[in-house]
Amino acid sequence: MTGPRLSPEALRALSSAVRGTVIGPEDALYDDARRVWNAMIDRHPAVVVRAGDVADVAPCLEFAGRHGLPVALRGGGHSVAGYGTVDDGLVLDLGSCRDVTVDVDTGTATVAPGATLADLDRATTAHGLAVPIGVVSATGVAGLTLGGGFGWLTRKHGLTVDNLLAADVVTADGRTVHASAEENPDLLWGLTGGGGNFGAVTSFTFAAHPLPPTVLGGNLIYFRPRWEGALRAFADWTRDLPDEMTAILTALTPPPDWDLGADPMLVIGFAWAGAEHGEGLDHADELAGMAPPDAEEVGPTAWPEWQSAMDGLFPKGVRAYWKNSGVLRLDDEVIAVLCARAEQQTWQGTAFDLHHMGGAFRRVDPRATAFPDRSPEYWLNVYGFWASAADDERNIAFVRGLARDVEPFSGGAQYVNFMAREPEGPSSGPDEGDLWRRAATLYGEEKLDRLAALKRWYDPQNVFRLNHNIPPLRVGA
Repeated sequence: MTGPRLSPEALRALSSAVRGTVIGPEDALYDDARRVWNAMIDRHPAVVVRAGDVADVAPCLEFAGRHGLPVALRGGGHSVAGYGTVDDGLVLDLGSCRDVTVDVDTGTATVAPGATLADLDRATTAHGLAVPIGVVSATGVAGLTLGGGFGWLTRKHGLTVDNLLAADVVTADGRTVHASAEENPDLLWGLTGGGGNFGAVTSFTFAAHPLPPTVLGGNLIYFRPRWEGALRAFADWTRDLPDEMTAILTALTPPPDWDLGADPMLVIGFAWAGAEHGEGLDHADELAGMAPPDAEEVGPTAWPEWQSAMDGLFPKGVRAYWKNSGVLRLDDEVIAVLCARAEQQTWQGTAFDLHHMGGAFRRVDPRATAFPDRSPEYWLNVYGFWASAADDERNIAFVRGLARDVEPFSGGAQYVNFMAREPEGPSSGPDEGDLWRRAATLYGEEKLDRLAALKRWYDPQNVFRLNHNIPPLRVGA
């Protein structure tokens, strides 16, 4: 830690103001409390507060303001950019606030800020319902939502933010503001993709949709030399799929416990959200007929099991560096790039996913949410997940190289939840002029102007800046 330490008296005063646990650098819990999911992010906060409940948010913000401390908010703690921690500041860890309440009559789920996707799935599936969320069950609902939310129900029911009905937000001055279609609708709009820029969200209410007790899920597995044929078939197959079918193509070298050998492989995974599995099987058979796989697993599965199937690749403490890009087409040029890079990926620790978009995602008016861009037909996420710092250089180079290769086919669309922080960057981030330019590239000038106006209203001092930041003012852009 490079900044001044808080006095014991200050820490005691904070402890008396909150219901949770206050952890300073001298405490035995400190090293565990300061760690985040991405081990490449190694910060030393002045204090970590493990909130007892959401009532701890306002006094923590007041304390941080009085002592001049930057504030990092942590929900599920799964941010690849590591925004849930900060050097010499206050980390407010809301991970114990995990309640989920389901209202079957209204078809809604209300979620506390520390809940994970597993918490939400467990609560909703008990009532035959589901909220569209992501694909790794340890991910926090809060961070996922505020960035957008891709997953296995995206084509059927849209992004997570497309299903956000209301939220409670604690602003920098300690006020709690309710956002809904009827009350502060502009703030609700800003939360649908504008990140945590406007305050600490302490409650999310989502539309929850009927989902069968079991879903039809499957994986078609391809080894060399079947990749070009599989990708061409994937492009043709996805052209006219019904919304009930969401598919994600993955390229990786499998871990040993998968018992699939050590060679790189392509996997076309899919989930059918319709009630009739027979129709979904027909579509799966169509793809298998177009590109016969080397192996396959297709059948009914419980939704929470399907949602957690990839969790093993992403345990807390991995080193993680990701890049992403919307992809406008999947033709022979793009297929050649993907196959060449997949062939180079002969180690376990990097992978890439190609999400098929469209469906309900595309039908939402682009102006209806702050989510930046709904034009891509596919979305590429290139991600690293390795254990040793000795592998940093190779794995980061692979992620950057593939991202660079697909730039000519991307149209420039980026998804903030798949954006890592550059390893060499300072924890406080770039200057505001650079931030404005980045945000303008991400959101476009029209949406950025609207988001910046919200920022000036709710957080003019940019207290909530440890995120993919939207500066209140245009500076040096």
